[in-house]
Amino acid sequence: MTEKAAYIAGTFDTKQNEILFVRDLLKTCGLKTITVDLGTSSDGKNSKADIPSIDVAKMHPGGTNAVFTGDRGTAVAAMAEAFKLFLADRSDLGGVIGFGGSGGTALISPAFQNLPLGIPKVIVSTMASGNIAPYVGTSDISMIYSITDISGLNPILEQILANAAHALAGMIKNSYTPKPSSKPVIGMTMFGVTTKCIEQVKSHLEPDNLCLVFHATGTGGLTLEKLVADGRLSGVIDATTTEVADHLMGGILSAGEGRLEQFIQANIPYIGSCGAIDMVNFGARSTVPGKYADRLLYEHNPQITLMRTTAEENAQMGKWIGEKLNRFKSPARFLIPEKGFSALDAEGMAFFDPDADKAFIDALENTVSNPMITIIKLPYHINDPEFATAITENYKDLSNEISK
Repeated sequence: MTEKAAYIAGTFDTKQNEILFVRDLLKTCGLKTITVDLGTSSDGKNSKADIPSIDVAKMHPGGTNAVFTGDRGTAVAAMAEAFKLFLADRSDLGGVIGFGGSGGTALISPAFQNLPLGIPKVIVSTMASGNIAPYVGTSDISMIYSITDISGLNPILEQILANAAHALAGMIKNSYTPKPSSKPVIGMTMFGVTTKCIEQVKSHLEPDNLCLVFHATGTGGLTLEKLVADGRLSGVIDATTTEVADHLMGGILSAGEGRLEQFIQANIPYIGSCGAIDMVNFGARSTVPGKYADRLLYEHNPQITLMRTTAEENAQMGKWIGEKLNRFKSPARFLIPEKGFSALDAEGMAFFDPDADKAFIDALENTVSNPMITIIKLPYHINDPEFATAITENYKDLSNEISK
């Protein structure tokens, strides 16, 4: 069997000393190492890298001329594409580490994101203390803040790089391969305010299924859908579609326009619901956009402020979700809890607004025309035991229907 190697990737024209420092640490840990030059200012033939940049550039569909353009912007974008193809082609890849500023991180992260789950991936970056979603995406990349700029070795940076190198070494040398589940795997979406619902559904289904719960934070929904696209889920209970509210109303936990797209072609059981669409998520109260200053706001914690959606906004979401459901190619069911969509949307709670909820229901019903879709309205709150039972029973019925 080919010995697995630790790959160290970066731009040798600007980060050579740092790359070689990490390489030597990994060698000291007893690992085989391979350094990869991603520089675009030259072909890298004179660098100390094991793999010169010209060899990476050859992987680009347009060849080396597409990479070494002389323009930094186009060159970096092309090298990122070439590196993604290069890294995916390595049969001896045990793990990978890279580092950089905004440009370097943007260069290496697409290739890291493209690797299968479980392969160790570490990025040391000046960007790791900010919004790292563009760099991590739906992958299992470990991001480490570099503290100082990665512009020459110093005691602080050496400590950070050493920690990162040793973390990668530990992951590679102690590789763990879990046993595949012998049970069907169901993906579920949950928010704090729909936790009771999903916990009850899990308790009903787990004797015969493996249930994976995804926090509906934007990335959570996208990750669920990526696993569907990869064929790793047997079914989905998408009880918490709150990310649609953030997408349409400008909240911070949006999954974007692509939410629900992977279910359209997937021939697996899909149960949807409207969990937590009564709220839009923002950061601290001071970050709520001025146009929403007079709205009903609820401080979930010092970092998260929730805004109650209006009847007009709910109607917009009902139409948006309905249009997605109209494109489904397989049978699916959408269950609606008529007595409230979240823990805050219950009688006596801050977001209780039956008229706003009805606007969503009416818009959804008026939009859905796909005979594959069954809308089921139930006289329960989303966290009621009866609603969890209904989700469970409908999931089992739909599974039997699709499997026939």
